[in-house]
Amino acid sequence: MTFAHPALLLVAIVAIVLLVVGYRALEKRRAAQAYAFSNLAFALAAMQPARLPAAVLFAAFVLGTGAELLALAGPRLTTRVPAKDGTVVICIDTSGSMRARDVAPTRADAARAAARAFVDAVPEGTRVGIVTFSSGASVIAPPTSDLAAVRDALDRIPPPEGATAIGDALMLGAQQMPPSGKRILVLLTDGINNRGTDPVTDSQTIGARGITIETVGVGSSGSGEIIPGTREPAELDARALTTIAENAKGRYIEARDAGALNSAFRAIALATVWEKKRIDASFPFALGGGLVLVMALLGSLAAGRL
Repeated sequence: MTFAHPALLLVAIVAIVLLVVGYRALEKRRAAQAYAFSNLAFALAAMQPARLPAAVLFAAFVLGTGAELLALAGPRLTTRVPAKDGTVVICIDTSGSMRARDVAPTRADAARAAARAFVDAVPEGTRVGIVTFSSGASVIAPPTSDLAAVRDALDRIPPPEGATAIGDALMLGAQQMPPSGKRILVLLTDGINNRGTDPVTDSQTIGARGITIETVGVGSSGSGEIIPGTREPAELDARALTTIAENAKGRYIEARDAGALNSAFRAIALATVWEKKRIDASFPFALGGGLVLVMALLGSLAAGRL
């Protein structure tokens, strides 16, 4: 928490201290007045309020007054708010290697579940689209704020088959983006680019347009997995994926199991679609302090009648 007027914060602290000191002095004066009565025991009993109600009321007055004074100091809180004009396109690898089972139940199934977790984590109003790619790239769902429609589109992802055209997917995803706003491409792949354009060069072009690329690698290099139906190893080009992300001010995350994949996608959602913003908390402090003071006043009146 920060304050727009730090000097007033010091004033607030001094005021609260003076309030406590003044209350203690008043209590001592009230006790001293008891000695003017002929019946000392009766006077002490009459002048001394019940301990618990008095302590609660005094604490409420201090809390309410402190909140009002803090409101004057202009408190600022940092919180997460939805990014305005946010658009995300998830590029999901559907090449033959996604049939590998080192990520249970398969890489393809884990990828679909992670994409669904991402959609569940983004705030309402965010526009999300889906692009799939193998030997070529295709749009499964254009960017839309209808997140239910995006979830339905995830069920239409084609089965794993073919080569890996990462560059084509990135360029197609970038074409779905609006000309401005917060724009993010999330690339999920388990392979090495072997079709279409060069993804490293494409990422430089995309990054120059102000579009961020976050890359997620499924599995790992040297896993020993073989692409089903072939003799080719299901390798992961972590170096290229890191470079692709860095070229577009993103980051590379490697996920070796379904849990890590879900966590990676949720982390990307929090880091990109949600943004940290400093907000003015003066009104909540003033309102809360006022309510506490009103309740303390009503409590004091009730205690006085009793």
